[in-house]
Amino acid sequence: MKRLRDDFMRADYRTDAVLNAIGQQGQMALTRNHTMAASRALAGRGDGLATLIRLFVLQQWQPTEPVARTVDAASLADLGLLTQEGSGFRASVDVRPFADDTDGTSGWVVSDHTATLDTRDLAPAPDLVLGISPASISLSQITPRKSVGRALDLGTGSGVQSVHVARRARQVVATDVNPRALTLANLTFALNAIKVETRLGSLYDPVQSETFDLITSNPPFVISPGTGPRLVYREAGQSSDDLMRDIITGAGPHLTDGGSLHIVGNWAHVRGSSWSERVAAWIPRGCDGFFVERETLDPYEYIEIWLADAGLAGKPDYAARYSEWLDYFDQLNIEGVGMGWVTMVKSGSASPRVICESWPHPVRQPVAQDLMAHLRAMDVQSWSDTQIMDLPWVLAPGCMQETASVPGHENPTQVVLRRGDGLMRAVEVDPALGGVLGACDGELLLGRIIAAVAQLMQADLRALTDDVMPHIRHLISQTWLTPSGGTGVR
Repeated sequence: MKRLRDDFMRADYRTDAVLNAIGQQGQMALTRNHTMAASRALAGRGDGLATLIRLFVLQQWQPTEPVARTVDAASLADLGLLTQEGSGFRASVDVRPFADDTDGTSGWVVSDHTATLDTRDLAPAPDLVLGISPASISLSQITPRKSVGRALDLGTGSGVQSVHVARRARQVVATDVNPRALTLANLTFALNAIKVETRLGSLYDPVQSETFDLITSNPPFVISPGTGPRLVYREAGQSSDDLMRDIITGAGPHLTDGGSLHIVGNWAHVRGSSWSERVAAWIPRGCDGFFVERETLDPYEYIEIWLADAGLAGKPDYAARYSEWLDYFDQLNIEGVGMGWVTMVKSGSASPRVICESWPHPVRQPVAQDLMAHLRAMDVQSWSDTQIMDLPWVLAPGCMQETASVPGHENPTQVVLRRGDGLMRAVEVDPALGGVLGACDGELLLGRIIAAVAQLMQADLRALTDDVMPHIRHLISQTWLTPSGGTGVR
């Protein structure tokens, strides 16, 4: 694979070069599974980069001469990456570059081709191995960019997460129930010159009593009936959202103290019950969790998305499959499906502390640091007001203040603080709270700041303290305020 890696580098088969070659329209068309824009952008080009894009990204047959000039075609055929077809070659798999500017990770991922490219009337193979997807990108962005000892990539697929994690972990174990996934993942690892141990098996069976500092998972989370063909990359065959539950509830014994689990997936909204109460019960003892629901779909929206994903749109049995799926949801009383992120830390807490929040608003990626900070801030909930006021606090960096006022009036009618990082929260503040927050620069104790604001406003100190402290607690829980010098919340 070193020869192939060198060939790729020589042809500049890397993310920026590919995007420049196919242009913005070509890139956007590929997200819609169409290649015409990219093909037109490459028209007339016979260089190695164009050849590799046509082969591996656009799934196009290429003559022997330009392929042999660019890569060792015979060796790639032996590896199963190319298939000879007449006087040329066709790629057997998708091999494409990726790059993450936020942490410098880059490389190539080996996966299966998209079955429905250019409206092809093909159904995905049951053991299809998905490449880089919106879910895998989200998972990499909610996973902390820090050095760890041992990491577990549960359900590795094509190995995307392992490539990210391997840059910062001493040892990485990648598991999957799909043998083909491990075959392609091993090609991904070899191509990127990283060492990852792969194991076949379901959930935590392949790691038994082992523990990890970091567990990351983009599991087959789609909630679907157990009848009919099953696509391994998206469906586990378990009822409802049981797979998500099992990964979360089973993670505790496999995390080191302070270790964390990061997972993307779906959960059911069951008629007559609260989604947040259902999923909060999944967090095991000794752990804290943060569920962020990014989107909620009704059954019709949800089913239509995944029927199209399976290549069933326009097929004779489309309506029957649709109806079967709806009946399944009715049997389980599922009235909607939440889609989002889960962050869990083994904190040693006596009883699980859980945050569940619907947040369909824009975020600033990577958001991992903010999610972890929310969990660390939960320690403050047990502190007294006196403990909080006896510390200096720092307002989150980069906060901006927005004011609104009636034309011709000097004083604003509304003041809003807005953050540009993480979940990009905003909060409306009154003069007293705004004055307190504005002085939180890590130098003065909070209690002294409140006293100074009370004196400035000629307000009763006790009354003003009673008024602002609930807001201060709330803002600490949402990471607006952190203790100066690393005291307290860490």
